[in-house]
Formats: sequence, C-alpha cells, structure tokens
Amino acid sequence: MQTCTPLHSAAWLCASAVALALMALGCGDDSAGDEPDQGTPDGGTADGGTDGGSGDLPARDWECLLDGDASADEAPDSAPELGCKADFDLLASEPLSASIPGARSVKTVIDTFDDERLHFQNSKRYKIHWDFASAQLSAPALPLVPELAQFNQTEYYAPDRRFVLGAVTHYEEPDRWVYEIAPYDTASAEMIERAMTLIEQHAFFGEELAFHPTSDNVQREADKLPASIDVVTTDELFEDIRYQPLNLGESIGRVRFLTADELETTYVGFREIVVLDRVPNDISTVMGIITEEFQTPLSHINVLSQNRGTPNMGLKGAFDDPELRTYDGEWVRFRVGASEYSMEVVDVEEADAWWEEHRPDPVQVTPARRDVTELTDIEQVLDLESLPLAEALPEAIPAYGGKASHFGALAQIGEDVPYPKAFAVPVHYYFQHIEENGIDLMIEQMLADPVFRDDPAERDLQLGALRDAIEAAPVNADFEALLMAKLEAEYTDVRMRFRSSTNAEDLNGFTGAGLYTSKSGDPNDPMRPILQAVRDVWASLWRFRAFEERSFRSIPHEEIGMALLVHQSFPDEEANGVAITNNIFDPTGLDPAFYVNVQVGEFSVVLPDPGVTTEQFLVHFERPGQPVVYLARSNLVMEGETVLTNAQIRDLGTALAAIHRYFAVAYGPGAPGYLGYYAMDVEFKFDGEPGEEPALFVKQARPYPGRGSLIGDPEEAAE
Repeated sequence: MQTCTPLHSAAWLCASAVALALMALGCGDDSAGDEPDQGTPDGGTADGGTDGGSGDLPARDWECLLDGDASADEAPDSAPELGCKADFDLLASEPLSASIPGARSVKTVIDTFDDERLHFQNSKRYKIHWDFASAQLSAPALPLVPELAQFNQTEYYAPDRRFVLGAVTHYEEPDRWVYEIAPYDTASAEMIERAMTLIEQHAFFGEELAFHPTSDNVQREADKLPASIDVVTTDELFEDIRYQPLNLGESIGRVRFLTADELETTYVGFREIVVLDRVPNDISTVMGIITEEFQTPLSHINVLSQNRGTPNMGLKGAFDDPELRTYDGEWVRFRVGASEYSMEVVDVEEADAWWEEHRPDPVQVTPARRDVTELTDIEQVLDLESLPLAEALPEAIPAYGGKASHFGALAQIGEDVPYPKAFAVPVHYYFQHIEENGIDLMIEQMLADPVFRDDPAERDLQLGALRDAIEAAPVNADFEALLMAKLEAEYTDVRMRFRSSTNAEDLNGFTGAGLYTSKSGDPNDPMRPILQAVRDVWASLWRFRAFEERSFRSIPHEEIGMALLVHQSFPDEEANGVAITNNIFDPTGLDPAFYVNVQVGEFSVVLPDPGVTTEQFLVHFERPGQPVVYLARSNLVMEGETVLTNAQIRDLGTALAAIHRYFAVAYGPGAPGYLGYYAMDVEFKFDGEPGEEPALFVKQARPYPGRGSLIGDPEEAAE
C-alpha cells in the first residue's frame, strides 16, 4: 500500500491564498461562524511588549504542557502556551479544504481587556472565534461578548476592538510556522506585531514564526512591519508541494500509465485509473486520474472528475515514480484525501463487486419536446407568469435545453445582470433536420449494432460518420428562411454565436460541461457560414465523449435533442471568465465568498495553454470593503497588474449576488433536489468598443453541482 503525505507549496497557485486563509482562520467569523475555538486557560498572563521579533527571544527549554494522550472530549478549551508539537496537534483543526493538504491550524485570541491574555484555542471544539469568546471570555470581571453580528463588525474592522483574532498554521511540506489573520481583517501593522510577539513568547515554534499575508489588503499592512518580523508569501509557502488533491474520493479500478499524447489515440475504459505525464485537454470516463503536472480547479479533467464523482489528483514525478509504477496493470483501491492519497491492490472479484455496488445512478432526463417551433426571444423562454422558477425551468428545458432555459431566467433578474440580446432555437429543428435527411434511421441502426456497443474504436468511427452526415445534410428551406429573417431583422450584420443547449445539460447535479460544441457564424464572412455553424452544433450531440458520458450516466441517447442559444459573438473581448457564487474552498459554508477565474482577452480559463496561468481570486462581497483574496495571477498581463479592475470586480460581484439570490428558490436550501451546497456557475465577458471601458456581459448561469466541482465550458473558451 502506498501513501503519500504532502506539504504545501506555491506551485499550486490555483488555491493557495484562499486555502491558507480558510485553513488558518476556519473560514472566518462571519454570521455563519468559523473554525473551532478554545476556552479559557487555567491561568497565565501573556506579557505584552512589541519590541523585536523572534530573534529577540531569550533561550528557553520547551516541553509539552498538555496531555498528548487526551481524547477530543478531554482536551482543554484552550491553552496559554504551546510547549511542543503534541500540544499543537491536540488543539489544531483538521483541514477545511482539499486545496490545502498537510496544514493544521490553531486559532488565537488576544484579549486586550484582560492584560493582553493570549488564548490558543481548541480548534476542534469551537467553530468560530465568537463561539469561544462568547462562551469563555464573558467572565464576571470582563465585558459581555456581544452577539455575533456586532462581534464581527467590531472585532475585524474596529481600530479599538477588544480582541486581536488570528491563527497559527503549520504547513508541513515547507515546514513553516506562520501567523495569519483573516483576509478581510483590517488589523494594523502594530496589532499584527503585538500578536506575533506574544505568540513567539508563548510557543515552542516562536523563533521560527513568520507572518503570512492572506490578501492584498493584509499585505499592505505587512509591508509596514519591522524588518525583524519575517514575512512569507503564498508563493514561498507553496514552492515545494508534491501532492495536489483536486477531487476527493475513493474508487476501484485498474491502473494504466499513458502519456497525454498516447491518450489522443488510445481508448480508456470506464474502470481504469489513469496516470498521465501531463494534463490532457480531454479524457473519457475513468475511475480516477493522476497527473504529473498540477491542474487548476477549472481544468477540463477536473470538471469531468467532479461531474463523475471520481478521484483526481496531481503528483509531481508520478509518471516515473518507481513505487507507483508497481501498480501498473493492477486492480487497486484508490483514495484521494485532503492530506494524502493511497493505493492498495485488490483482487478482481473485489473490483467487480465494488463496480456493481457503485455504478453511477442514472440521470433523470425529460425527453425532448418537439412541438415548440417558434424562434423565441430569450425573455419569453420561461413561463414565469403562471409558474414559479423552480417549475418553469424543468418545463422549458425539454424544448429549449438547459443552457437557453437558464439564460431565459438570467434575463428576468434586472439591471444588475447585463446579458447580450439573445433568442433560442428549439429542439424541433434538430429533429426535423435528422428526420428529413434519414439520419434518424442511421442513429437507430448504430445504437442497435452490438459491435458499436462493445468496441470503443468502432463507436468512435461510427459517431464520426454520423456527425459528418449531420454537418453535410441540407437544412430545411423554411427553417433557413425563418432563421435568416430573424437575424437580418434583429441582428443585422452581427457575427453570432450558436451555443449548444440540450435537454441533458445544465441540470441539477449534472452539468454536461464541455460535452458539446458551440460555433460562430458571420453573415459577412464566407469562412463562417451561418447554416454550417448551426449544423456543427447539432452534430456535436454525437461527439464521442458526449456519448460516453451519457452512457456512463444511463441517459437514453434517443431522447436527447439539441436546441440552440443564439446571441452576438465576442471574438475580441477584453476578458472572459467563470465564477462560482459561493466559496468553493469552504465545505462548511461558514465563509461566503465568490470564486472567480478570469483571463485577459479570449484566452481560455478552463483549457489554458501550457505555461499559461489565469487570474483566480475570492471576493468576500458581503464584507465591508469587499476584500479580494488573490489565489493566482495571470501571466498574460504585466507584473503587478490584474486582469480585472476594482470597478469591474464590483460590477461582477453585484451580478453574482443577484444571480445567487434569484436562483436560490430553484436550487438553494429548501428547493426540490437541494444538494446540500448551493451555488451557481456563471460565465461572463468584459467587452467594449475601442476607447470604451469594457462592460460586463453574463453569458450563462447553471446550478453548480457541489463543492469542488469547478465548472467551465471548454468549448466556450474560444471563438
């Protein structure tokens, strides 16, 4: 059995700062709460003093102060000092996020009303600083700790706050001890220095302690700290990480090593666990993925893994790792955890039994509805006059597909959500096209062919021939006249984007991201004919991976139809991106924020070219000042610059907040089919004429299937 216990490093830029902040601060002290807190120590006073850093500490022989054998229930609420690693471990919290393997954290509270008494909290017991403070620090001789809302407003933002709140985190791989404050905390450099000095004096790691800024705002205060205090950046923390957990989980499959180039011409099976030398753009359904290169949360294969619920990880040196190579061709139990992964050989009987028990549940899809024939303006797609949103969406999807139906909902939200003018072509015309050209019979024969069913190479070959037939067949003359008349009347001389919208995508729990193709058509460009774009999108219903994904989830192919969402194309946008309307790194829901992945121009955020990094950040939109925590920077802009301006981030945040509120009735807590975590996956552009300030356009909103499922449609990445 192989186990790898990792450390942290900046190599994984995709989730660094946010992960650090969440781990260290327990997702913050907002109205929902944050990490476990401790109680009052049995005594001891932390003497203040703000002079000097760790280099000024007198020598001291440290020894354990707590009972390292104590159970979780027996551990103290807090301690005034930490004498050894066992003391720290007894009070430290478990990782809150798969994005930060190998980190442990203990919250700290300094009570300025009690002679600056330092409390190392039991971070396994109390979920937020407030829980601890209200329970333990409202002693008769001390002021009453206020209710949570007031506590949050004062203890993170007021200059005369009672408490200085933070956390000490140990990052295993770089073996660094750091002090951190919440990314939205407005603590002054003097407060940070005072806290650092107290912690240094009362912890065995004092001489090693550094300050780690968790946001740009905190970094500005860190710049004011004296030279005696070591400041460590996120990049420095994450330089040496080897293990990157992306989608946590467990599966059983047969291990297979392939290069990404080999994957282009090699078929892999449902039950294989694939080890790859680099991150591929695409992969058919497998039981697990290990890439030697690290991935971003929005990488295509991570999207696929999280839609499928299969484990996915990065591991430096994996492809040539001698121990990992011993599993090549073996059936193994493969587990990706927040802090480690493991492989264990199993026999084929156990593998077969596991597969029978864990076959994925079928996705319930309402068959395509063919009776709607109108080219419908997007504002009219949903029947919201007689139906609530939660019922109007499933009513519209069979005719207009998931993408167009949710776009129709976007159009109802109001001025906070700008969107391009659009209309929908219902699935009727797809079925008309294949039936009038005899392609429906071709599909029927193909699906009945046992060789097609059993041989992936034959399946790929026949699906390619089917797509060729759809793309070459003539379009119904009446439909052509109807479509061209609408374009000429309402979108004169505009290059248009024809986007896939099937009744088997953008569903609650199954996004179908990246399965189908979108194409542009331009009436003024003979190289981009309108009708060819339409046929290409219709044909993409039968892409190999789309077929495999539907088969894996037991979706009946013959019941799926392709509608079209049609709006202006954005070939020269200033920025494009994907956002999630909740904090994807916070499994507790205690630290609400918007996650944004954005790139300059039309460069893809979900399929970046090798060596290209995207801008990724969290926006704590509900916090005063709406602080931004940058996780990674785009290397396509000048150093020190960002893809989005502060004003653009505010516009985007306003739209995301409105979208999150609007769709909550359909997908949030209390809604039918609520998945236990609610967020919307949103695609956006910033676009403008030369000399104009680029304006926001929201292009898509769909239910986000759960924490960790980082969505972005690869086919939407490039025109």
